Amino acid sequence: MDDEVRAFMARTELHYPPDAVDLTVDDQRRVYNAMCADFDVGYPDDVTAQDRAFGGVSCRVYSRSSPVLGTVFYCHGGGFVVGGLDSHDSICAEFCAGTGMQVIAVDYGLSPERPFPGDFEDAWAAFEAVCAETDGAIVLAGDSAGGNLVAAIAHYARGRIDGRITGSLLIYPGLGGDRTRGSYVTHADAPGLSVRDMAFYNTLRSGGQDRSGDPRFAPLQDTDFSGLPPTVILTAEFDPLSSDGEAYRDAIQAANGRAVWIEEAGLVHAHLRARHMSKRAATSFARMIQALTLLRQGQITDLD
Repeated sequence: MDDEVRAFMARTELHYPPDAVDLTVDDQRRVYNAMCADFDVGYPDDVTAQDRAFGGVSCRVYSRSSPVLGTVFYCHGGGFVVGGLDSHDSICAEFCAGTGMQVIAVDYGLSPERPFPGDFEDAWAAFEAVCAETDGAIVLAGDSAGGNLVAAIAHYARGRIDGRITGSLLIYPGLGGDRTRGSYVTHADAPGLSVRDMAFYNTLRSGGQDRSGDPRFAPLQDTDFSGLPPTVILTAEFDPLSSDGEAYRDAIQAANGRAVWIEEAGLVHAHLRARHMSKRAATSFARMIQALTLLRQGQITDLD
């Protein structure tokens, strides 16, 4: 981990302490929102945004004045407990500027007020409406908890909505992998996200119920990985979720699908917010733009 990433973590912890899960949910949201506001950089000059509903779910649509090349359907991270349309606002605006696609960000319900399956149902309702109300390619994208949701949508869409999803970009996603091995052990106490944090989020989201075996909750626990769109998974080296990316790639490839897993060396969970203060994070963000552009065309073979 280089000095720029360490500086990013120090700036993060000014607002969002490592033991934030010990706070009340309201206080977690307060400090998380303050942190996100500190990292917000505004919109590129040619991007505008408009709030509207899809399928009864609040969303934000980012667009440019040039013709729309396709749609990025985006679900934000935050452990299914924190985050919203504002937490990833400038990130989505830069995805729009970099790809030429409109970006539709989804304000799905959070736990504990709307635990699983409510969060998935919100994302799915919005996705169905976006499919009905837009033309052209749709690329699914999301970070962390949002990566889980869009992966679950890709699984659930098979046989229900075929032909619209040209690809999926999963950014350090939590997919329900084996917590007794790999990065869950070697990076259990990684900065930015720990296994203890994950256990807290999982308990709130599940409502304390056993959700094992439900791919809408944990896509890696599906029994069928065939028929999924081309998928790019970007993970961070210092992140307990890293092994989920490798396992998900392997599962798709074993089912004769197309998937690429890239682990970003020296980076941490949530490094999307570090893209303007870390060269490594900036390179990773450029790779995300490239992946979205290729996935719009159903391609991943040329990804650097």
